[in-house]
Amino acid sequence: MQADNPAEAPAATVDPDWWRGAVIYQIYPRSFQDTNGDGVGDLKGIIRRLPYVAELGVDAIWISPFFKSPMKDFGYDITDYCDVDPLFGTLEDFDALIAQAHRLGLKVMIDEVLSHTADAHPWFRESRSSRDNAKADWYVWADAKPDGTPPNNWLAIFGGSAWQWDTRREQYYLHNFLAEQPDLNFHNPEVQDALLAITRFWLERGVDGFRLDTINFYFHSQGLEDNPALPPEQRNDQTAPSVNPYNYQDHLYDKSRPENLAFLERFRALLDEYPAAAAIGEVGDSQRGLEIVAAYTAGEKRVHMCYAFDFLAPEKISADNVRAVLERFGREASDGWACWAFSNHDVMRHASRWAADQQDPAAYLKVISALLLSLRGSACLYQGEELGLGEADLAYEDLRDPYGIRFWPEFKGRDGCRTPMVWNGDTPAGGFSTARPWLPVPAEHLPKAVDRQQGKAESLLEHYRRFLAFRRRNPVLVKGDIEFLDAPEDVVAFSRSAGNSRMLCVFNLGHSAKTVSLGAGDWQAVPGHGFVGKQDGDIIELGAYQAWFGAPP
Repeated sequence: MQADNPAEAPAATVDPDWWRGAVIYQIYPRSFQDTNGDGVGDLKGIIRRLPYVAELGVDAIWISPFFKSPMKDFGYDITDYCDVDPLFGTLEDFDALIAQAHRLGLKVMIDEVLSHTADAHPWFRESRSSRDNAKADWYVWADAKPDGTPPNNWLAIFGGSAWQWDTRREQYYLHNFLAEQPDLNFHNPEVQDALLAITRFWLERGVDGFRLDTINFYFHSQGLEDNPALPPEQRNDQTAPSVNPYNYQDHLYDKSRPENLAFLERFRALLDEYPAAAAIGEVGDSQRGLEIVAAYTAGEKRVHMCYAFDFLAPEKISADNVRAVLERFGREASDGWACWAFSNHDVMRHASRWAADQQDPAAYLKVISALLLSLRGSACLYQGEELGLGEADLAYEDLRDPYGIRFWPEFKGRDGCRTPMVWNGDTPAGGFSTARPWLPVPAEHLPKAVDRQQGKAESLLEHYRRFLAFRRRNPVLVKGDIEFLDAPEDVVAFSRSAGNSRMLCVFNLGHSAKTVSLGAGDWQAVPGHGFVGKQDGDIIELGAYQAWFGAPP
């Protein structure tokens, strides 16, 4: 019988390599399930819905922050790393969540926001109280220029200067995000020690791993050099929206610093004390994302895997782009491991970003989800993605995200992808809450609710369940190597191989039929995935948004 305390589970049952090829389901707790009628999701709500997640067929959940917080950035501004905000429940609720997830065979990863705290955190309150207190150097402080302006030209992602004047110390402090989110000074070993102690606290409670928020923002250049301008033709909006001047700089000195590698090795050494703890890092860098992912995942002394914004960007994926990104990662990080995602809590949902202009959006979402789940690497799915939820178009008065409020209307922020999960199509709040939800539930989401799709073979939800089961039956799709093959426009083709196992995977991302000659006579169609691509000798016939899978006879 499994122990109630996950941390006491027998070591013999632990697979230290579980994360490699894992499918991780992201839960944004504010919007998953409310159980106490306050319009905000909570930990007990996650527990209630864990059977649904397990039935989907994923391997793990990643829970966005639920720690004590003023909620200026909805949990990504933390005042106590080692406690649950009462809005979400208690530590006992979290322990119950861990136990239930493990009973259902799910690993639990939690969001660690290490680069910054809330300005209400006791550490920052002490740090700002004087220039000579015990934590005076725990944050990034700098004197003004002689004319009183900030120390350099660094910009915050949420707009304006990355420096905020503090009247107590009569100095500026660094904040890469909101002014209420001061950056910790990772050059101070005491800061690193404190953050590692927090990590150990959660490992001891039984968590299986961490999603490391803004992993490349930990260190800054102590020289405080100005960032150089970025030529207009090199600007893109992977990290920040195009209307944000953050994209005008080449961020050489305010993030992605080489000193980070040594800290990541300290972090990995701690995780290695626990049999199967794993970490995934979020890399936000528009110019060097894959390069950084490669460096952070190289070997076995840094983080286990990272994801960049290559497939989270506004630009629609294409067959050529998929191949280019995967092959580049293979060249630059041959011993590393990536995690791919199409949506998360920070970007427009891909059902709106990519599928809205397709002739058959539902079929398109099916084929690109199968593509995502067939790539070499792990995969993150964002709650509601399996339902085909699109971006909510909210009125200005409904916005809660300070990012969207700042850049409205050209950029509407992140609220549109954070609206509540829809469980029941017959209630205005979609079964999320009995009260008015913290963000409105779009009427167009209700027909896509879980109860409207469950049991219907043609639905997107049942497609995800079916394909995840297909993936589990064919382990070569989980951990195998990948080799891309030349194919017609709009077609992605590659083989996966592991030992004596091989599988040919072909996807038509376009709205017109394609025929593909890939020596298919050497392969035999593998059923069970729900697609209807056909084989005729050496030719594979793919209708619009169809796929085909084959194995050696």
